Amino acid sequence: ELQPVERVWPLVNEAVANRYFADLGALMEAVEGRWLVLQRDRELLRRHTLFHWWPGAKGSA
Repeated sequence: ELQPVERVWPLVNEAVANRYFADLGALMEAVEGRWLVLQRDRELLRRHTLFHWWPGAKGSA
């Protein structure tokens, strides 16, 4: 079984897949921008990370 955070990586990878970055700073900016979008879309994150079998999942917000 995957840890919940492992299901987030594909969502983050959408910002960097098949792209060239001139340096690490440019890559980090792309990842940070994607993370800010994901942070605002809590329902998307919840659908990818809230497993029914995870301890306390039923009461998690």
